[in-house]
Amino acid sequence: MRDCGSTWGVFASTMTMNYRLVLAAVCGMLFCSSSTYGQTDDPSPFSEAALVGESEWITPGTRFTVGVTLMLDDDWHSYWISPGDVGEPITLTWDLPVGFRAGPIQWPYPEKIDAEPLRSYGYSNAVTFLVTITPPDELHESPVTLSATADWLICKDVCLFAQETVSLSLPVREALPTPGPYFEEIVAARAKLPVKDPAWAFEASHYSNSFALRASPPSDVAPDLQGAYFFPAQLMLIEHAVDQPMSQDGDAFVLALQQSEYATELPNRLQGVLVASEGQYFDAARTVRALEIDVPLQTEADQNTSSTLPILILFALIGGLLLNLMPCVFPVLSIKLLSLAQHNKLDSATRTWHGVAFAAGVVVSFLVLAGLLFALRAAGSQIGWGFQLQSPLFVAGMAFLFLAIGLNLFGVFDIRGFTFTGLTQSGATHSLTRSCLDGALATLVATPCTAPFMGAALGAAVVLPTAQALAIFVALGLGMAAPYVILSTFPALFDKLPRPGPWMETLKHVLAFPMLGTTVWLAWVFGNQAGVNGLGLLLLGLLLFAVAAWIVGRWPSVQVTSSVRIVTRGIALVLMCMGIWSAYQGAQQESMSHADATSDGLWSVYSTERVQQLSREGRPVFVDFTAAWCLTCQVNKKTTLSSSTLLSAFAQKDVVLMRADWTSRNAEITRALESHGRSGVPLYVLYLGNNDAPVLLPEVLTESMVVDALALLPDRAESLKSTISTDT
Repeated sequence: MRDCGSTWGVFASTMTMNYRLVLAAVCGMLFCSSSTYGQTDDPSPFSEAALVGESEWITPGTRFTVGVTLMLDDDWHSYWISPGDVGEPITLTWDLPVGFRAGPIQWPYPEKIDAEPLRSYGYSNAVTFLVTITPPDELHESPVTLSATADWLICKDVCLFAQETVSLSLPVREALPTPGPYFEEIVAARAKLPVKDPAWAFEASHYSNSFALRASPPSDVAPDLQGAYFFPAQLMLIEHAVDQPMSQDGDAFVLALQQSEYATELPNRLQGVLVASEGQYFDAARTVRALEIDVPLQTEADQNTSSTLPILILFALIGGLLLNLMPCVFPVLSIKLLSLAQHNKLDSATRTWHGVAFAAGVVVSFLVLAGLLFALRAAGSQIGWGFQLQSPLFVAGMAFLFLAIGLNLFGVFDIRGFTFTGLTQSGATHSLTRSCLDGALATLVATPCTAPFMGAALGAAVVLPTAQALAIFVALGLGMAAPYVILSTFPALFDKLPRPGPWMETLKHVLAFPMLGTTVWLAWVFGNQAGVNGLGLLLLGLLLFAVAAWIVGRWPSVQVTSSVRIVTRGIALVLMCMGIWSAYQGAQQESMSHADATSDGLWSVYSTERVQQLSREGRPVFVDFTAAWCLTCQVNKKTTLSSSTLLSAFAQKDVVLMRADWTSRNAEITRALESHGRSGVPLYVLYLGNNDAPVLLPEVLTESMVVDALALLPDRAESLKSTISTDT
């Protein structure tokens, strides 16, 4: 047992400045000085710890679960990860053989521990904390001994520190593991873990000095939730000792929570565990007692957006305008340049209509993408802006499209009545439909990018009412189409352009190269999603498609006999189908590599749980939310995040670097983006490693921006040196 000064240290480190808590701490100190509990011969007073295993043996490469069980004497208790008004959670320090890895503690749902005027959250009698152990793929020794040192706080009238080293020895076998003698204990502990989402819908709102947690059950469940209690995971957010009255609104249950007077800043999300009363359950099978809550917190400002909507629309207009300068849109500039040059010989009214048609194509495409985004999210998909490029099939289709555009610009083939740019080898055609399609194509190619001002607008759009969200997407489209519309509307600007002539054929060939470059980029994105085998099948499909296009151009239908036309068109059709089938088979492959995240050994794969753990330890974390199809992300990665100066600055501040790769769909990364009010990449977040709000950096990143953000952190490298010197 530690002395009373140490006990005071626990209270001082975990309590708020509330005078009631300080008074309770002083009372605990006074009691400690006269108590008979102050024995020193037992390192784990009034409690014992044990390490138990789920399996009878260890199979190399197969994860298994162990449990650290605390057995507490009557009326003594330990604490949950968020202990409430007082307390400190258990910590485990593992001593494992080489190659073994221990996951984080899986926390069972807690119970209320009342000691007027305080309320804490924890456990009594006995509790088992589960941990997943990952062994290496090869093991040469048997048995294997796992060991952990558990430190916990045990309280009754006073609080005492406890520590015990527990171990477990298990043999190694190649056969699949079978349940061990403590299997039932592990199963019982697993049943007390909160369930993330068994078809319940949650909403969280903040009004004045209180919160409202709304829980809507699925249609096949009719629970009675009177007496259910919400255990908040965030410190100093709600008043723990205040009752949580519940009311019903139709089938939904609404829980009222009082805000703590020391909650200086509201979080973006409300997190915690909702626990049903004894004998009540959240599912029809009567097995789920606790639900994990992690939902966006809607403030009064969120619920009344009439004043902020004009600002968001302005941000969307500016973001759409700047989107034309993003690298994603560069390939489409060739189509715009050819169209502008061609329209130079049209009359003013016709040019204006072409500008309107292009704008209509952009705006309608934005609205279609927004509708798909909202529909898929309503169906439960965790997706955000640019979601279509997370599908290998869509990426393959875009690669075929841009290859076809490039080949058409080179004059490899020409389909009468339809061209990709409005220009044929025999002359120019002026179709408003084609201008509209140019706008749609520009929108599809632009979606991998998020321009400055655009991120905040998109992040707000996904949580706003439908009409307001669509207004933001319309503003994005109008902003992106504005330069083209302005050029088409004012004839004086067209006088600056050269007159149509033979130079346009050369320009067509020159601008075909960006189209082929886009095809290469899309193939690279596809390879990141489907692996090298999938990329090979896509390249084969593109080759077959190119041969089919060459056949169509080599034997045009107007210059050959009917028999030649039938044969050549048949061969081209077969080759095209074979190419599409090859690409489809490639899209079914799965990439087995995360090399993009960790190839340099400096960046680790993103994990929300890991970020939270490091933040609790006081370690700063920098997260690069990126995707292979996001060209802005790739530019920032090469020009800024790979800078030796910046990497040295990260090391100086002891910053953990993580890369959240959103190339393919990832619900965890989508939720992380939403927690910061974003629905797409790029996003750069610096977690400061304390209770301060994380720092969000701009989409277009510079070295100085990151260095300025790092200035908020102390020089942890120097502090670590001084700590080591002191210890020495």
